[in-house]
Amino acid sequence: MPRHVRGFDAPTAHAYLSKRDRKLGAWMKKVDRLENGPIPTDPRWRQKFDPVDALARAILFQQLSGKAASTIVGRVETAIASTRLHFDTLGRCDDATLRGCGVSGNKLLALRDLAAREERGEIPDLRRMSAMDNDAIIAALVPIRGIGRWTVEMMLMFRLGRPDILPVDDLGIRKGAQRVDQLDAMPASKVLAETGERWGPYRSYASLYLWRIADIADGPKMKVNRSQD
Repeated sequence: MPRHVRGFDAPTAHAYLSKRDRKLGAWMKKVDRLENGPIPTDPRWRQKFDPVDALARAILFQQLSGKAASTIVGRVETAIASTRLHFDTLGRCDDATLRGCGVSGNKLLALRDLAAREERGEIPDLRRMSAMDNDAIIAALVPIRGIGRWTVEMMLMFRLGRPDILPVDDLGIRKGAQRVDQLDAMPASKVLAETGERWGPYRSYASLYLWRIADIADGPKMKVNRSQD
């Protein structure tokens, strides 16, 4: 079975998209001027990656500022005496202790569900994921309480380096697509999925530019980084 390599060649993706879509290509040039060059590849593609730990941290970071979430994660790590969030380490603390760290009731249920699924062998590790296509990984992870499609798509893009992900429900992606195609309103997710076919097989790289285009439309320069860890 063929294995998926983590990451892709950004210059190749840049050249392909610039020729494939003239309107997007024009915006890419504008972004490149602001960024002093094309958006680079993500160094995390070449770093060690623990899917279960990453999902646990994604749960803890949901709907919180980075600072607040980091504080809670630090308390949890102290309570479990580990920087590795897994079923065995999270199992060292009862619910009351984790709630005392600042973990909400819903997030606690999500962490317990994640831990139980890991213990049953339902969460694919990095090696298994390398042999799975995008849809299979999404199908394996979205049943976890508190983990939605968007969270898995961010993992696919920023940690697994999958080249052809387009998060069509993401507000920034939709806003960027609206700017590129000069639409009166943001495109619906279904419409964007159809439009995005023209950016394959580098929809992940197109997404980086769509986020940046949306940032330009909103105001000050912002760094492209939608990963939750």
